[in-house]
Amino acid sequence: MKEVPAGDQVFISKLTDIIHANIGDERFGVNDLAQKSGMSLKSLRKRLSKVTKKTVNQFIRDTRLQKALEMLQNESYTVSEVAYRVGFGSPIYFIKCFHEFFGFPPGKVRKGDLTEQELNVVTGVLNEGKQVKPVKRKFALSVPGIMLLLIIVGAIGFVLIKKVNKSGKIEDLVSSDGRLSVAVMPFQNITQDTIWNIWQEGIQNELISSLSNCRELKLKHSEQISALLKSQGLTNYATLTPNIAGRISKKAEASTFIFGRILKSGSSIRVDAQLADTRTKEVYKSFQIERPSKEEFVFQIIDSLSIQIKNFLISTVLGKALNPEERPDTKSPEAYRYYVKGLQAFLRRDFSEAVDFYKQALGRDSDLTAAASDMSYAYRYLGHEDQTRKWCLWLYKRKDRMPYLDKLWVEFVYANNFETPYETIKCLERLQAYDDSAPNFHFLIGNQYLITDQYDRAVIEFGRSFDILKKRDPESMTDWDYTGLGLAYHKAGQYKNEKKLYKKASKHFLESEELLYRQAVLSLAEKDTSAAGKYIEKYKFIMKNNAVSQANILAQIAMIYTEGKIQDKAEYYYRQALSLEPKDPARINNLAYFLIDNERNINEGLALADSALSLKPDDFGFLETKGWGLLKQGKLQQSLSMLQKSWDLRRQYSVYDHTAFLHLEQVKHKLKSSSL
Repeated sequence: MKEVPAGDQVFISKLTDIIHANIGDERFGVNDLAQKSGMSLKSLRKRLSKVTKKTVNQFIRDTRLQKALEMLQNESYTVSEVAYRVGFGSPIYFIKCFHEFFGFPPGKVRKGDLTEQELNVVTGVLNEGKQVKPVKRKFALSVPGIMLLLIIVGAIGFVLIKKVNKSGKIEDLVSSDGRLSVAVMPFQNITQDTIWNIWQEGIQNELISSLSNCRELKLKHSEQISALLKSQGLTNYATLTPNIAGRISKKAEASTFIFGRILKSGSSIRVDAQLADTRTKEVYKSFQIERPSKEEFVFQIIDSLSIQIKNFLISTVLGKALNPEERPDTKSPEAYRYYVKGLQAFLRRDFSEAVDFYKQALGRDSDLTAAASDMSYAYRYLGHEDQTRKWCLWLYKRKDRMPYLDKLWVEFVYANNFETPYETIKCLERLQAYDDSAPNFHFLIGNQYLITDQYDRAVIEFGRSFDILKKRDPESMTDWDYTGLGLAYHKAGQYKNEKKLYKKASKHFLESEELLYRQAVLSLAEKDTSAAGKYIEKYKFIMKNNAVSQANILAQIAMIYTEGKIQDKAEYYYRQALSLEPKDPARINNLAYFLIDNERNINEGLALADSALSLKPDDFGFLETKGWGLLKQGKLQQSLSMLQKSWDLRRQYSVYDHTAFLHLEQVKHKLKSSSL
């Protein structure tokens, strides 16, 4: 084997050390490595190719994978934790890359289940990594070492003079996972004709939908772009400049952005678009489409523009053949107009009006899946679960005709309605693999981990969502972003982190009911009853000001004490709430479940459960309470009957409850054990 020259070894060692120092930053890319190594990107690319026959992206990725192998061998992290710690945004993509690079999955390393041949690969990789540092120390005092230092100093000086190193190649913006991250801005209407206002976001949305079919591209959601624009105080797109677009794109963590305008020229309408570098604002490619100035031609414009951009990005930038995609959704401008009006109402949280507009859109084009998807969610916010499930099923049957990102989302919605959290997590992981920088994907998967009692994983996901939002636009963060992570910390027993987080949240959300609730629970867990009492009093005051009934306030306080494990107080408040509404079956069941679950008084709890069931015989929650009480009494067959009936009703109404699932599994296991 040919020996690598000492100078080249030091060069590789230096690059490796830089990557290791930034190993957890998934955004660390080719430009960052060039800058930190004191070289121009062109020089880095040329020398690295000569020494290793690899591109800069390949070298970064392979270094991450080698570090991952070392961590899997020597640390106690899970595969997912290692993936994030070495800078991969998606565990799924990490597993794929790891398997392709080493020839076996990371799980085999984690379990110590490697063949002799695979162990030789591991040993070779780890030993190869250990040979670098001694050479580096020896070389640092040699003439080539001094020369290299002079070159680096000179390169740093050049960078400082130039300030920005422009590579001039869009290929350099492709991330280490082989994908190009793109933010599409709303198109400016400068025609003086307001009929085209709707198409400012219309062209944006359709381009995102069409381009998302390309697996090599990572499109940012229009809602994310809209939120960032609003956070900058920009609601009139006429003032949207390329500089602002670049700033928004940077906050969205996209390396590239598309910026465009709608113009009128005589009897024609023209759409111009530019593809630009987020950091330098350098325009790599301009596109122009012209058609007669009638709305009926707008989808022809969008199709032509989409095809041109795809051809450039996929074939020119990524060097792959373009796979033509079928145009999604609608060819009816009128249907699209109603859809956008529905979306605007949805964002105003006027869900009834949103449903009306979505229905009108579907009345003009019954295959407009975007309208059906949003309407399903609008119905959920209105509490119409039957309509939510109806439209969810309608969408699921059509998912194979949708753009890739829409299809992934519909699969998630379906799993969330009809399957267990485990299937929902798998769907969310696919969404994360598509765009790991979208905070809502991490927040949603964190919720699923909470439901399934995977608290450490919930902390990781809520934390990633929180960090993305805090870095991107801290002003847009809500109290839920804090309390979601706080709840995960609490469940994982990380009280210090939870308290520190709430202290920060209190500066921004002085009257947040949810924050006060969580602070009270934390204070009780820390045995600080004085602080808990203050939080509860403030919580009660705000609830009263918000016209919450006294019975509901008492029930919420009971829940605080339940979570805080102060059972005497919890029981007192549950009984107080019931005394105000003695005929309310939900109030009766709340006390019943508390008495049974905490084994305070199982007989009374069962009597109360019977009372609730007499008022509402087929309520799966009430059946669950009675089944749980019977299980506590050791009446296994009766318990199974109740819990199974409750479970069947839950599934009928598409309501998954992990605790109910565990109760049913527990009674089945006890019955099986008793029969052996």
